[in-house]
Amino acid sequence: MMGKTIVEKILGRAAGGEDLAPGDIAVVDIDLTVLIDTDFFPSNWRNVTKVANPDKVVVVYDHRMPAPDRETAEAHVAGRNFVRRFGIKRMHDVGRDQGISHVVVADNAYALPGTIMVCEDSHTCSAGAFNCAGRGIGGPDMIYCITTGKTWFRVGETIRYDLTGRLRPAVSTKDVFLHMAGRFGDHTNQNLEFGGGGLRHLGMDARRTLTTMAAELSAEFAIFDPDDVLLDYVRQRNPTAVFEPVYPDADAGYLERRGIALGEIEPMLALPDAMVNNTIPLGEAAREQIQQAFIGSCANGTLDDLAVAAKVVGGRRIASGVRLIVTPGSERIHREALKAGYVSALMEAGAIVTNATCGACAGGHLGVLGPNETCITSSTRNYKGRMGDPSARIFMASTATVAASAVTGVITHPGEFLSEVVA
Repeated sequence: MMGKTIVEKILGRAAGGEDLAPGDIAVVDIDLTVLIDTDFFPSNWRNVTKVANPDKVVVVYDHRMPAPDRETAEAHVAGRNFVRRFGIKRMHDVGRDQGISHVVVADNAYALPGTIMVCEDSHTCSAGAFNCAGRGIGGPDMIYCITTGKTWFRVGETIRYDLTGRLRPAVSTKDVFLHMAGRFGDHTNQNLEFGGGGLRHLGMDARRTLTTMAAELSAEFAIFDPDDVLLDYVRQRNPTAVFEPVYPDADAGYLERRGIALGEIEPMLALPDAMVNNTIPLGEAAREQIQQAFIGSCANGTLDDLAVAAKVVGGRRIASGVRLIVTPGSERIHREALKAGYVSALMEAGAIVTNATCGACAGGHLGVLGPNETCITSSTRNYKGRMGDPSARIFMASTATVAASAVTGVITHPGEFLSEVVA
């Protein structure tokens, strides 16, 4: 009998010990359900009368924080009432503990190895960096999940990525993702599994960039092998949690097994309107003039990102006519960046550093693009109209590339500013 992948094992365990294979339907118990502010806009949530287990629910306001308009403010009130009504203890509202839901989950190690987590946001696969099967699901499924504690998944086939070596100077895992998107294309209905000796050179921030961006490949789940880096992180941030990490079988059945030599990856760029089959090495890119540079999102609003951005712009000034907007992924990251001096370096250079929120990434506020503007971003999506006016052009690259471009005013290779490894 063929061995099992990580996702097959986690789903099988949650389905009562079933022996699952690709194509099977798994009805599973959910370990964590995350609600976000957009869940509470006028919807059926107002009519929910039961929560199966409030201790398995986390509520995070993230997309529009603080409320930028009356409609959002009304939704926030509805969510606060929901939390009080059902006795939900883990609530991240405006203030010290706010942030993007996937980042808050990471900061607090809510996503535990070997478990299943759901949220209505498509980038819930971010939790896979923690050996957790995280997936975004639709609104009706979320209501069913929170009231019954269950949901269902079709078991997809898995592609294994073995990472070897280490990244070169000025290269990051955002570049690894853009390489994957350009070389391998979409992964619709497939799971991604990451492992290999290169893991020991990648911190948790770097790993989360890969799993978060897997949503842009249309992957079902994206998940990492557990190792000491991951397990130590979880135990430090959630010391009372009980969990059992899941490893793939040595003879696991993969649709395909691919190797990525990290040392061969170079800085990459996604051209406007798409990432899949639409990326090029940065050295081949024209030095396009930009009006906005954005650093943030659940994929690249990490402390590592803010550190790299501060190093690039430190002692320099943002180019005339360019807006550099930096949005930390959480207020915890924001505070740590303040202590480390990253925020002051960014602001002295001319950047605007906002509160933690989805912000410009989702095109809701704090950096919406106007007609015919050009932006380079290290966020999650670059399709037409994502960040504002549909005539705007959105290039995607690593945070190092975005920061370098903000200094020069044109799309610029980060190697001009960095000489050490950027994870």
